Amino acid sequence: MKYFSCEEHVDLAMEHIIDECEAAPNMEILSDEQKLSTTCSFCEEHPTYSITD
Repeated sequence: MKYFSCEEHVDLAMEHIIDECEAAPNMEILSDEQKLSTTCSFCEEHPTYSITD
């Protein structure tokens, strides 16, 4: 499972990983190039983080 998250939705993405996978999520800061190629999984903003199980 992988979510892209803006600053506003980082807690929501982490909660989804914890609830679905029952494991601590891994959080990575995205590079500027990665930010331009996708949007937040919860809104239309550019993401700051990649959060995975």
